[in-house]
Amino acid sequence: MFRRVLLFAGVTLSAMPTFADSVSGRIDVVTRTPGMVAFWDFVRREEGGGKRFIAHVPEGSANEYALDAANYVKDYWGAGPAASYADFPLMGRGPFGEAIRIRREEDPDFRPFLFVPRSRLHDTPLDIKGAGKSVSVVVWAIRESGNHALAGIWHEGTDLKQKETSAIRKVERGQRQYALFAGLNKPGSACGHVSENGASSFLNRYALHKCNSLGIAPEVAADSPAEALDAAWHCFAMTFNHETDELTGWLDGEAGDRWLENPKEDKLISSAYEAWKQGYAKTLGLENADFPEDQYYFPPEGEPVAVTPLGEGVELREYRYTKVEVVKQGGIEVRDLVALRLNPWWYPHDLYTPAEDGSGGPFTIGRVIHSSRSVGFTGWIGGVAVFDRALKAEELKALTEIGKTPVSPTKQR
Repeated sequence: MFRRVLLFAGVTLSAMPTFADSVSGRIDVVTRTPGMVAFWDFVRREEGGGKRFIAHVPEGSANEYALDAANYVKDYWGAGPAASYADFPLMGRGPFGEAIRIRREEDPDFRPFLFVPRSRLHDTPLDIKGAGKSVSVVVWAIRESGNHALAGIWHEGTDLKQKETSAIRKVERGQRQYALFAGLNKPGSACGHVSENGASSFLNRYALHKCNSLGIAPEVAADSPAEALDAAWHCFAMTFNHETDELTGWLDGEAGDRWLENPKEDKLISSAYEAWKQGYAKTLGLENADFPEDQYYFPPEGEPVAVTPLGEGVELREYRYTKVEVVKQGGIEVRDLVALRLNPWWYPHDLYTPAEDGSGGPFTIGRVIHSSRSVGFTGWIGGVAVFDRALKAEELKALTEIGKTPVSPTKQR
């Protein structure tokens, strides 16, 4: 008889073929994974009252991170209706027994999400920030459309000067920490996003420290037949490992190498290209004093991984995070960044620590607060888990496997 063994950082769990049909067994795999701080399966709810979704948390934890429903456009612009749990239809099954739908809302003043307010998460284990901290976010989802947020602490701010903010009533600076997106610049990929300052990167208006898995989740209509939906689940994940300074996106347990060629021509990453130029210029004593040094982006470029001749006096040097074209002219080397690695992405900072003034962002699921108010991701979300460490490839593979066969919430737990 086939027998599968799952290894979790020294913890060994054995599973028989019937394991995939046991909801309680699936939950155990997630909650026993070292570093788990919160796991919402969208089945577990409060007793009595509003019966909000609550998270599985480590034994002894007092905070179960109940999820409120809100329309952030109403909260910040004073427009649109209030949101409630009725705005998140349930599938009736999912990787852990249930799933919520994030719909393509046609009303531009209606952008509902589920969230844990800052007042209920500040300085708790979910508030992962500061020196020496790593994080992983895992989301089991069916992507119908969009490339924006799945889950995390990622208040993009409402202070950008643009058309959408002309009538805003509540202006707040960005309070970004960590989050998982459905691709952003590479729609359908698993995109991890982190910030060291809550705001922007490389003098751009946006935060740009992000990674993209090589794999892409295809679009599947959220109202597809049950059989099509059951085959469409994907496990999106991001890990940030502070020991290696690497931010990595994973789709279905696979990271894959992703590079961006010619970054100086990219609409956004050209800002990282300029930051690389400043870092390189500093090595020559030619840096621009007006460019803040903490915004340089100069990944390690010691011994090349590979060197490829391109012509007389010209070669391509590949490093772990960059590819640099080197032209040798009269004993002098002229260097130019011609490719930047998007997965993993080099991130040499700590995760942003908000001031102790209540200004930090909430933890949100389905959307984040942001100035452009776009529809964002649409589809189904069947589980959200957060860990205070960088999960390993084998752990992410195991988490992918347990979510492949949907079950109903009435299944024995």
